[in-house]
Amino acid sequence: MPIATPEVYNEMLDRAKAGKFAYPAINVTSSQTLHAALRGFAEAESDGIIQISTGGAEFLGGQHSKDMVTGAVALAEFAHIVAAKYDITVALHTDHCPKDKLDGYVRPLLAISAERVAAGRNPLFQSHMWDGSAETLADNLAIGQELLAQAAAAKIILEVEITPTGGEEDGVTHEINDELYTTVDDAIRTAEALGLGEKGRYLLAASFGNVHGVYKPGNVVLRPELLKDLQEGVAKKFGKAEPFDFVFHGGSGSTAEEIATALENGVVKMNLDTDTQYAFTRPVADHMFKNYDGVLKVDGEVGSKKTYDPRTWGKAAEAGMAKRVSEACAALRSTGTRLK
Repeated sequence: MPIATPEVYNEMLDRAKAGKFAYPAINVTSSQTLHAALRGFAEAESDGIIQISTGGAEFLGGQHSKDMVTGAVALAEFAHIVAAKYDITVALHTDHCPKDKLDGYVRPLLAISAERVAAGRNPLFQSHMWDGSAETLADNLAIGQELLAQAAAAKIILEVEITPTGGEEDGVTHEINDELYTTVDDAIRTAEALGLGEKGRYLLAASFGNVHGVYKPGNVVLRPELLKDLQEGVAKKFGKAEPFDFVFHGGSGSTAEEIATALENGVVKMNLDTDTQYAFTRPVADHMFKNYDGVLKVDGEVGSKKTYDPRTWGKAAEAGMAKRVSEACAALRSTGTRLK
């Protein structure tokens, strides 16, 4: 059962929250980066989450049509086959989807899974993300209510981002300022609109200074202790201890202490994209520089097929990314926690 069933995905998240660890959620854009993520999880003996953003899905759909649904479905079906060779369990997830792309991405994918469930099968994806952070909180939560109902009916978990994460992610851009911190009032309004599990399970991407993209430690002021305030504020009003399953966005450059604090306060999923992109590309750049005269037909020569064969540098790229995924498992305490 390499691809989690709805029941197993819920168990994975419950175990993470109880054990104070989180799953790396690795963005993939190809069959090769998928294998790199699976290999990294397997080598760390950790379960994990594989995710596809709107930009990743468009790329997977091919540059002729750039169809996001086709790209996402194709890789998901591929994952269902190849993941069987890895001794770990993974969930399939779609990353950031803003309002203007819902009709071209998340809603069609929800419909596909609804049809599968109606036919007695499991959903194609185990969770989808609605990124309404560019909308007012009222509009964000109204759309979230609609999507949560559809997701729950298809045995899918919804991820919601209620307040902005700084930087840029697939065209969604937010300034780095004081708005990057979710308030207790924001969290209470979320619980009032989406419930605390009775309307369907959801993951909450709250903001505590997070920024997408590349930054060095110290350049961004992260306040993961804020997550404890959100948990306690909502628990006090609704009488449910640790009500939220949090997602950590914009984790590149985070310190070990910041990650540890986030885990202690309910983070069960942490997105990785920037770091894994670099880990995949760095060995390719190294190969190309070292084998310049082999990968190019310099001065009319024929080059060296062994050096420009994509399998040669592709293997190094996979190994580099897999290593970074395994390192993420260690940082998030998921190493050795795979389901038996």
